[in-house]
Amino acid sequence: MAKIKIVLAEDQTMLLNALATILDLEDNLEVVKSFSNGKDVLDFVTTNKEQKIDIVLTDIEMPGMTGLELAHELHKQNDSSKVIILTTFSRSGYLRRAMDSGVKGYLLKDSPSQDLIDAIVKVHQGGRAIAPELMVDSWMEKDPLSDKERHALRLAKDGMSTEAIAEKLFLSAGTVRNYLSSAASKLNAKNRVEAARIAHQNGWL
Repeated sequence: MAKIKIVLAEDQTMLLNALATILDLEDNLEVVKSFSNGKDVLDFVTTNKEQKIDIVLTDIEMPGMTGLELAHELHKQNDSSKVIILTTFSRSGYLRRAMDSGVKGYLLKDSPSQDLIDAIVKVHQGGRAIAPELMVDSWMEKDPLSDKERHALRLAKDGMSTEAIAEKLFLSAGTVRNYLSSAASKLNAKNRVEAARIAHQNGWL
């Protein structure tokens, strides 16, 4: 029986190695490659089409490209790989965005290893595997931010000035100020710093 081919993305080296060891112990699973950021995963998967990857198992917050951004790009490119998120974040906003990006599995890192193995098999067979404790909360609060507001706010959270954000997003400074002001208004925040904090706490960044 052909093994399920997996690519891992996790920026914590110890956890990455532990995951690879656990999964490789299973007769029906094979970890093809491991990476510490989403950009390297995207490059590997999209440039090695002949080596079909069945499952991309990724964390959310990583340098270079987040797990959600990785899932979005693979979904946009109609890549056949199925994405499973494995994270410490139980924020409802993250799960909503994951589902919108075509993610097929979403598990918490404190889940038993057998739950992860079962989820990989289930997703590979065409099913979904979502941590049940997240399902109800995920649809209670709708993400109020537009993608442009989210991008501007994420960069503001990293400490970038309005002018630097404008240059990064190829927009005018006035347009960026409008996005940040609109985001703050939607989140009932006093300023961009508070808006970024609220959005991050809810998983909307």
